[in-house]
Amino acid sequence: MIKTIKYNDIVIATAKLAIEANRFLPSDVTAALKAARAKETSELANFTFGQILANHNVAAKECMPLCQDTGKAVVFIELGQNVCIEGGLLTDAINAGVAKGYEEGYLRKSMVDPISRINTNDNTPAIIHIRLMAGDDMKITLAPKGGGAENMSALTMLSPSAGLDGIKHFVVDTVRTAGANPCPPVIVGVGIGGNFEEVALLAKTALLRPVNQSSPLPDIAALEAELLTEINALNIGAQGFGGFSTALAVHIETAPCHFASLPVAVNLNCHVARHKSVIL
Repeated sequence: MIKTIKYNDIVIATAKLAIEANRFLPSDVTAALKAARAKETSELANFTFGQILANHNVAAKECMPLCQDTGKAVVFIELGQNVCIEGGLLTDAINAGVAKGYEEGYLRKSMVDPISRINTNDNTPAIIHIRLMAGDDMKITLAPKGGGAENMSALTMLSPSAGLDGIKHFVVDTVRTAGANPCPPVIVGVGIGGNFEEVALLAKTALLRPVNQSSPLPDIAALEAELLTEINALNIGAQGFGGFSTALAVHIETAPCHFASLPVAVNLNCHVARHKSVIL
């Protein structure tokens, strides 16, 4: 049976996601920040976490952005194959919703032409990833991504001979090089495998997983735990002031790759790990 979803309903839902994702931190991220603060013994680290949590409380109470950088709108859509969009194109509806949300929510519009640097004035176009699913629902997830953490992300095409040690070195070194720039504590999304474009998407998708929800694959879950320990030993700490919690979590997604390649991508997310979903 075909389910019809109206264009304007998608616009309204996307606008609401844009506003709420920028104002309210997901509960799993808040819980992780509180747990990280409880582990700190340094007075400065404890104070810094307190300021981070206080900022999030004020944002929620006053309905203000969690961060002045309200980011580029990255949208993930799980589209049921029995869904029919009525009234226009799905991608147009998403972009109209982003423009509406950023305007009505008084959110900073950060999108510019890469050459002229002229602002698009409505924070579009969004980056839209669509995955076809079984069923008759459509799930929209909007994850605003700020420039600071995104700028410190990295991708490499390792030689297969680099192996697991090469992967671990690249991930840890990326966080070390980033230092305080991505506003730690960070969530570290890691993609391993695929090819040049897929590995970056794997790393980005990994950031959508609830904080501290390990990979269902035991060997990958063990690698996540090992990398988290190594990263937190860097002593970068919250906002770069030192401490036990440089990262809240490491999340890894993998895909098969060509036998001549070993792609690895690291996508960093700051402690304002914004994302919100709706099912239509």
